[in-house]
Amino acid sequence: MSLFDLTGKTAFVTGASRGIGRAMAAALADAGADVAVVARTAAGLADVADDVTAAGRRAVVIPADVTDEASVTAAVGAAIDELGHVDIVINNAGGSNFMVGFRDLRISGWEKLIRLNLTSAVYVCHAFADHLLGRGSGSVINVASVAGVASAPLLTPYGAAKAGLISLTKSLAVEWAGSGVRVNALCPGWTATELNRNLWEDPQAGPATVATVPMRRWARAEEMAGPAVFLASDAASYLTGQTIVVDGGQTVSP
Repeated sequence: MSLFDLTGKTAFVTGASRGIGRAMAAALADAGADVAVVARTAAGLADVADDVTAAGRRAVVIPADVTDEASVTAAVGAAIDELGHVDIVINNAGGSNFMVGFRDLRISGWEKLIRLNLTSAVYVCHAFADHLLGRGSGSVINVASVAGVASAPLLTPYGAAKAGLISLTKSLAVEWAGSGVRVNALCPGWTATELNRNLWEDPQAGPATVATVPMRRWARAEEMAGPAVFLASDAASYLTGQTIVVDGGQTVSP
């Protein structure tokens, strides 16, 4: 189990105030890491900071808008200043608050989702590049989606952004491997969070959404935490440029 021990490591997690991001931040702390938790407002980060400190680790709360480059640069600088260094970077911020056919899609909606789900990770990776490459170590985990590896009808901008994030992951993995920095993507399937509560709680829509999932259920946010700890740890020391799909078998179902 020492392979999964993150004692002495530090992490930076975006979209950390709820759902998958909160579960990942808590799991990293349980494994021994100090964690900088990032979201749009400090108030939303109070609970996850409590999760981190309850595990006996240090929590650094950093309010930041990850769709704004200057805000990201400031957040990265604050995390490095507070923690001394950063070993693990998790780009988890993202999502989609609408579903619409492509013909009816407003271009402003397209641009908003690309910026949230892809450009935000570009900002974070770019801001951390000198730090990680200079240290000669690190693990970057980009949280993509099954929508990025398969079709995403009614979620076209979200799927396109996540596919772009997977491509970014592979390119950075190749560029940075020689410097000791690993970059991987984690693709959750349908996961029950506050953002999609109206869908998974619906007695008809909830089961219908996961009807093509062989495990026949929604994932829990906590089920994405173990893969994140694995990718962050020495257990994955020879793993880079990979796309880890955690979807209950959805993408391999006939």
